[in-house]
Amino acid sequence: MIRVVLADDQTLVRAGFRSILDDEDDIEVVGEAANGHQALALARELRPDVVLMDIRMPELDGLEATRRIVSDPSFDGVRVVILTTFDVDDYVYGALRAGASGFLVKDTEPMELLHGVRVVARGDALIAPAVTRRLIAEFAGRVKQPDPSPRLNALTEREREVMGLVGAGLSNDEIAQRLVLSPATAKTHVSRIMTKLSVRDRAQLVVLAYESGMITPGWLG
Repeated sequence: MIRVVLADDQTLVRAGFRSILDDEDDIEVVGEAANGHQALALARELRPDVVLMDIRMPELDGLEATRRIVSDPSFDGVRVVILTTFDVDDYVYGALRAGASGFLVKDTEPMELLHGVRVVARGDALIAPAVTRRLIAEFAGRVKQPDPSPRLNALTEREREVMGLVGAGLSNDEIAQRLVLSPATAKTHVSRIMTKLSVRDRAQLVVLAYESGMITPGWLG
């Protein structure tokens, strides 16, 4: 069972999301929060698999609440998906950079919501939607001088190649096909890269690929 906490200051929004999620056999909404402080308290108490976090809330906003969750080892296993009204938003980019596993716009279709929750709950990042890659590309592209992190020196040539493809939005299967590898080998490469770079998941890896100048928008053509 996938356990979800809903964090949004609008009661009707929470009710709408709850009705969709609780209708599924494999998903359960275990708590609701109206601000970031409540979201943190519920995440600590209930240990949900996923927190659906509104980016703009009173008292403590979703960006700061996300930062606290992803930076605290005691929240290990708790994943955050940002909820937002606008798909291109510097607050959302900040949350992805901080370690959120992806984001959904509030008027998303029910099937996209359910897919997003399931993807993140199994440990993957909700990075597939083109709009997420567009947001990362837009904001990371504003960096005038890319900063090649010294951490990248730990990567092998093959791992750099794989990281670039992850940054371009390719799945493990697509990476395997492009590099003529088995999907298992591609997955192993991605896991090792994330371990070496100390990133939480695929979303942070994509952000780092752009900010380091490893790839640029339109890199794959």
